[in-house]
Amino acid sequence: MDMLPVSRKLPGKRELNRIRNRKAILNAARECFSELGYDNATIRDIIKRTQLAAGTFYNYFASKQDIFVALLTDFLSQMNRDLTHSRRSADTTIDFIHQAYLALYSATARDPLIYELAHKNDQALQKLFGSGLLRLSMLSLEEDVREAKERGLLPDVDTEYLCAAFFGVAYELSLKVARRAHQKPEAGEAEAQRAAQFSTALFLGGIPELTKVP
Repeated sequence: MDMLPVSRKLPGKRELNRIRNRKAILNAARECFSELGYDNATIRDIIKRTQLAAGTFYNYFASKQDIFVALLTDFLSQMNRDLTHSRRSADTTIDFIHQAYLALYSATARDPLIYELAHKNDQALQKLFGSGLLRLSMLSLEEDVREAKERGLLPDVDTEYLCAAFFGVAYELSLKVARRAHQKPEAGEAEAQRAAQFSTALFLGGIPELTKVP
């Protein structure tokens, strides 16, 4: 017997309202954190920008830290999806390295505020998630590196050292990309491309290859 296609259930009115309210709160929090700074922004500041009642706000978040965790979780989830896709779709060694760096830097350039906040609160992340920022943003790297070695894209070298080297380059450059994208949002993607070129050249060719980067 042929199986009838199962249609995906569309969200109802209540669910759509819940999604809208959550999005409004997170967008308002971004604005407040950007303009006032995370430490200075208050729940009251955030609520004022949502046009929601205080009671409605507390149906979604109990504290400012909860909002930060939600923003960071959304950021990391999308980043990890992009990173995994870019690495697993690579056909060459250069593609594997360059596309992974580009996915990371592009995510950072699109949302520099969240990256900078996370970087400044790395100790808090250790307590909340049991790991620091870059480890959270690259959870699948070791698995993808092993797969790339099996496919012949990477040499059979020490996986732990290789991932540590990748982390080291990515961590500091991501912060630089975030700062520059924050200062000039219109140049964010170009900055991500430039940082990816720089990182790939350094990672694959060492200092001599950097002279070839535009």
